[in-house]
Formats: sequence, C-alpha cells, structure tokens
Amino acid sequence: MKRMMPAPVNPFSDAERQGVYRAIYERRDVRSRFIAASLPDEVLARILDAAHHAPSVGLMQPWQFIVIADASVRGEVGQAFDAANRRAADAYTGERRDLYDRLKLEAIVDSAVNVCVTCDPTIERGHGLGRQTMPETAMYSAVCAIQNCWLAARAEGVGVGWISILDVDAVRRILAIPPQVVIVGYLCLGYVSAFEAEPELASRGWEHRVPLARALHFERYGGTDTIRAQRLARLSGAAGRGR
Repeated sequence: MKRMMPAPVNPFSDAERQGVYRAIYERRDVRSRFIAASLPDEVLARILDAAHHAPSVGLMQPWQFIVIADASVRGEVGQAFDAANRRAADAYTGERRDLYDRLKLEAIVDSAVNVCVTCDPTIERGHGLGRQTMPETAMYSAVCAIQNCWLAARAEGVGVGWISILDVDAVRRILAIPPQVVIVGYLCLGYVSAFEAEPELASRGWEHRVPLARALHFERYGGTDTIRAQRLARLSGAAGRGR
C-alpha cells in the first residue's frame, strides 16, 4: 500500500520555497567584490534580527553582535589580520603558498560595516538545558546565528565575508570583549558588484565541494549504501551543481 504524503502545515508557496533554497545555494563568502556604498540601517536591522532569531539550545541565545563602523577601529582590526595572516601564510610552501598569497582573505575596510559575533558560554539564560551533557552547544547556537545572518544578507543582496584569520587576543583588546566571552565570527557586510557563480575558493582552485553522496552514512558512521546515497543526491536537485 502506497504511503500517503501528509499535507504540509503552514506551507510555503513554490516561489517562497525556491527563494529559501536560492539563498542557500547562492550564498557566498565575499572578500573582493564589495563596492563603496553604505548599508542602510533598516537593511542592517533586518539582517541582525534574522541572526537573533536563530535556534539555540535551551533558548539560551548566547550571542551578542558588535557592530563596527568606525574607520579607526576597523583599521586596528585590519592590522591584527595582517599580523595573523603573515603567520598563517608560513604554514604553506610551493604552489600552495603562491596561491595563498594571491587570495584576498579580508574586506575589513572595504566593506560597509563589520559585525563581530560573540558567545557567552557561561550565560544562565536557558537554565543549562542541553549544556549539561553538551556544553559546546552554546558555540553551535552562535554559529546558527551567523548562518541566519548570511542567508538573510544574501536575500537582501548584501555580501558577507567571514574573517577567520585574526589575532583573537588583539581583537579582544580592541573591542573590549570580556575574557569569558568567545569570539565566534568576525563578519564584513556590504553591497557587492556581483555574487560569484561558485565559491571563490573553488574557482581559484583552493578546494572543491564534496558531492552530497560522499557525505552520507546510514544507520551508523561508515554505514555505506552507494545506491541509496546516489539516489538521494539525484533527488536533491543539487547534485553536480558544485554549489
């Protein structure tokens, strides 16, 4: 007997559903295409509110958003990036080092505004639900806020670049972040001249996306079912798109 598919509750229209998937597939980590244009407060507010509506374990909402527009502050953070980037570059040699040196890995000054996303894992809000067995879920929750920010920004036509090459101690000092608060992400936001068809690191040959089928396990880690994995990848509609 064929199983009936239940009717969705509060369904999205086809256009709304496609909009969600478009934001996911066309989201890009932007570093080199920011244009000299300010980001209106009403747009920034919508993006930050989307981030603030991310899921969090125990409804702890451990995040804070530091909005940085001041040029001198961003200049200090840029210097912290430069120092960290020089150290990071030394980990590579040969052609990989040459490619690394050609990558643009920050837009701290070029973007319209920076947002530092922090997490306070000691926060009492949420009453410890979930954290008693998995305390790292505070950090995971803050990362969900960054993802919400990224998707909302793409829907607004705003680029986001996540700067992970930073001297964290220097940024903590510059932004007066308390010692118990963790810096989760430093983001650059602003309008861009274009969104790339594929991630820049893929187009530049740094790395490529793993096909969905290779990331699927069944019943337990290492549980392979190649036929089922490939079928799910085909049904996803994303197979082979490289997004």
